[in-house]
Formats: sequence, C-alpha cells, structure tokens
Amino acid sequence: MHYGTEPMLKTSVMRRLSDTIRRLRWRPDAPPYRPPAGQAGFTILEILVVITIIGLLIGLVAPAALRQLSGARSSVAKQSIERLTTVLDLYSLDMGSYPTTEQGLAALIKKPAGATRWNGPYLKGDEVPLDPWSNPYVYRRPAERQGKDYDLCSTGPSGTATGSDMICN
Repeated sequence: MHYGTEPMLKTSVMRRLSDTIRRLRWRPDAPPYRPPAGQAGFTILEILVVITIIGLLIGLVAPAALRQLSGARSSVAKQSIERLTTVLDLYSLDMGSYPTTEQGLAALIKKPAGATRWNGPYLKGDEVPLDPWSNPYVYRRPAERQGKDYDLCSTGPSGTATGSDMICN
C-alpha cells in the first residue's frame, strides 16, 4: 500500500457508504415493498404442512372436547334434579304431600284441581323444564325405588334409558 493513496481510499469508501445509507433511508412517500413476481405467497408444500398440522390438532382435541361436553350435560342433569327436588320439597311443605304421578311436575307451575294450600307457582315460566338433552324428566309417585318418596329421573342422551341407566334423585 502506498502512503499517498490512503486518504483517497478513505474518501472513496466514505462516499460509497454515505450513498448506500442515503438509498436505504426510509421515505414516507415511497411505495410499499412488493416482492418480484413469482416470489410472493406460499409454496404448496408450506400450505400442505400447515393443513396437516391443523388436521392433527383437530383430531387430538375434538374427541377430548366432546367427552367433556357429554360429562358436562350429565353434571347439569344431576344439578337440575337436585334443584327440582328442593322445589318438590317446598311443594310438599305447602300441600302436605308430593304431587301424584298424574299431576306430575306441572303441579309446580299450575295449581292442581282441588288444591287449597297451593302457594305457587314454584318454578318460573309456563312450561315444565326439560333435561339437558331436551327430554322431559320422568316423575313417579309413589317411587319404584326403595327408600324414596318419589322418582325424579332423566332418561339421558338417548331419551330411552331405563332402570339403572337413568340419572335419578
């Protein structure tokens, strides 16, 4: 290297550097960056990988979510039966006995014929509530099960469950 060219080399490098910085400087009036034609978007392989991952996640998560939903409905049915049991106890305190099978749960909403001490309605609304699967509750008095004053049951998701398959008080 010659000593006389060093200042000229520094000046040349500095000039190129300042030109590059000037070109790279952001300009608010500049159009947005657009990739050259043929380079925009995703490849088919990238799209297939993403679809495969989403499919695997759905395949793993959906069955667990459906099991939780089924368990939640059973839990809601048990809680609803407990609530209706409390309401039936209030009815019994007022009337002296539980409604008959013929009167059913409708006796909690509309005054039964000949009832003098009825203090209802005991439930809100104009209709007897349904179980979480939109099936009517099964009410029987006297109870078919031992040790119970009455049977209050849900027939479950099928709507046709009997005996020990039913969800009861």
